[in-house]
Amino acid sequence: MYKIAIIEEFHKTGLELFEKHKKFSYEIISDISEQNLINKLPEFDGCTLRVSKLTKNILEKCKKLKVISRHGVGYDNVDLDFIKKKKISLLITANQNEAAVAEHAMYMMLSLAKGIVSHDIAVRKGLFKKGIKDIQTFELDKKEMLIVGFGRIGKSMIQKCISFNMNVKVFDPFVDKKIIEKKGAKKLENLLEGLKNADFVSLHVPLTNKTKNLINLNNLKKMKKTAIIINTSRGGVVNELDLNKALNENIIFGAGIDVFEQEPVNKKNPLIKNNRVLLSPHSATFTNECKIRMAKQTVKNIIDFFENKLNKSVIIKP
Repeated sequence: MYKIAIIEEFHKTGLELFEKHKKFSYEIISDISEQNLINKLPEFDGCTLRVSKLTKNILEKCKKLKVISRHGVGYDNVDLDFIKKKKISLLITANQNEAAVAEHAMYMMLSLAKGIVSHDIAVRKGLFKKGIKDIQTFELDKKEMLIVGFGRIGKSMIQKCISFNMNVKVFDPFVDKKIIEKKGAKKLENLLEGLKNADFVSLHVPLTNKTKNLINLNNLKKMKKTAIIINTSRGGVVNELDLNKALNENIIFGAGIDVFEQEPVNKKNPLIKNNRVLLSPHSATFTNECKIRMAKQTVKNIIDFFENKLNKSVIIKP
């Protein structure tokens, strides 16, 4: 029997898949402190993972561990060098979250462009018509949209932005322009050029050494004063202190941030008190439908791994 650690609980529909297979047993680990994982994880053949970190300190104690199944698509919380060296497989829930995340990015764009939060507050304060004059709002129609990253979520964003009659540009140096054009967008070769002309920017890239602080004060200064930037990818892709400065100094108009460099967010993070940024708690995938899809895929990946039925699209090669 294979013993599987569920590091942080997820939707029960995923766990129910284990219960149908006699080859598997599982245990939920709620205490995700490094010391507890060092103590507990060595007894397991595989594990699932949400937002907690699997460091070298933890992994080097796990002699039996053969597979890690991420409840999501990002994997910057796993020591990739170590798992590559020890030949521990890393799997993701590919093709399960693009609709939820793309919709969340659109919700943030629309909320900021239409001043929804400000209008709501004005009505509740009894200002109604008086509250409108100082609230700036924008249309998406015919505006330039820059999508950074042509992965599954980026592709879904293209479709949604085109439906709003936006002029969609994509920056992704790893994708041929013909593939991007088939989706109805135009490929940009230069990120700075795209940022300079964009009315809206949506980020959909993993956190790597190359994407760390991809959006910083230097390139924020090149953007339009009316620009809105959305980050539903990974904290650290946007330099949070630089973004706060850009918002306070009217360098750009607004931002929507779902992911943070430190999670949970440090109370001292200046973005918390900045009313020109719309915040959410890394919750873009928290739709009822997406939680079920991801839970099932997370468990299915583990089962398929041990039964040699794994779909190659879910495998990450460090």
